[in-house]
Amino acid sequence: MRIDLHCHSTASDGTDSPAELVRNAAAAGLDVVALTDHDTTRGYAEAIAALPAGLTLVTGAELSCRIDGVSMHMLAYLFDPEEPALLAERELVRDDRVPRAKGMIAKLNELGVPVTWEQVARIAGDGSVGRPHVASALVELGVVPTVGDAFTADWLADGGRAFVDKHETDPFEAIRLIKGAGGVAVFAHPAAAKRGRTVPESAIAELAAAGLDGIEVDHMDHDTRTRTRLRGLAGELGLLTTGSSDYHGSRKTCVLGEYTTDPEVYGEITRRAFGAFPVPGAGGVREV
Repeated sequence: MRIDLHCHSTASDGTDSPAELVRNAAAAGLDVVALTDHDTTRGYAEAIAALPAGLTLVTGAELSCRIDGVSMHMLAYLFDPEEPALLAERELVRDDRVPRAKGMIAKLNELGVPVTWEQVARIAGDGSVGRPHVASALVELGVVPTVGDAFTADWLADGGRAFVDKHETDPFEAIRLIKGAGGVAVFAHPAAAKRGRTVPESAIAELAAAGLDGIEVDHMDHDTRTRTRLRGLAGELGLLTTGSSDYHGSRKTCVLGEYTTDPEVYGEITRRAFGAFPVPGAGGVREV
């Protein structure tokens, strides 16, 4: 089985619609794909309606968190999307995204960059607006060559010249909320140092003691040495280890199935979850 447990659609900051994502996942030879848009579940219905036969969909989300001033992302799998407490927290994070984006635009304007809210909103479309959409605007304007080049101290990285904070969930609270909604919590790309400051291993140990289920080890932002170190840490802490592409369509260079999750780990995730169940493909539809 080929299992990719971290993918994004136009419901947040990917460039594939949810329907395109599942069709492309099947074409890439995946058996299981997870839809983990940022702080939203809006893509579920479209993805399920288009799900090809032979492909299983894991519903999830990537939650924005912060611990001791360091941003981090928590992957939540197979939770009940209507559970009130987790739903309210996701809405709180999403509601802060528009004023945050407008704040970054204002800072960029002060730096002489003629980006506008209308431009960023057009790029975001129906998705939850975020830094990647502002970064794409910078690419359109020729300020930086790629989206990744916008995530530096000069521009949008944490603490960068145009960075603006947003509401982010305490990760201990995120774990509590995910578990309360019947889901499984996995720390996404915990050692992605090129994105900014990373969470120390001592904090990961505290999160494990609080109920964290796993860490994402095999990821494009982790080199071989880092993956080996994280796998050892997971073993010490009794955590599951996952692998995934963090696919964003054309917005990033990663491809579907670039990294995958061991079938036994996937089986354990499905055994632990009780808020939702993986959805087997039934053939989908041609248009959504």
